Amino acid sequence: QVQMVESGGGLVQAGDSLRLSCEVAGLPFSQHTMGWIRQSPGKEREFVAAISANGEYTHYSDSVRGRFSASRDNAKNSVFLQMNSLKPEDTAVYFCAATTHPWGDYRAEYFASWGQGTQVTVSS
Repeated sequence: QVQMVESGGGLVQAGDSLRLSCEVAGLPFSQHTMGWIRQSPGKEREFVAAISANGEYTHYSDSVRGRFSASRDNAKNSVFLQMNSLKPEDTAVYFCAATTHPWGDYRAEYFASWGQGTQVTVSS
């Protein structure tokens, strides 16, 4: 059974930073591209970031590129998202997710999440 536990969210002001963490169990973590997906009330799931299985490659949505940074620790089955210069429009529940699609397929529907997510709220 796959388990993903996200943490690190919170209520911050615009311009602040947060670091999200996700611990994963139940799948061959080091063999999977991992990603971060977010969802706001009334909106569809949105792709945020992806990191390749060995951590060598990353990809970001246009809305977060230059502000967010994904990383991973395969020894600890963990993936992270450093979020800087946060904006009110970053407010959402953030989920870590895994995909079996080839690197380059970044649509949110290609990523599966099993956790409850962590709420990020950015006030203006």
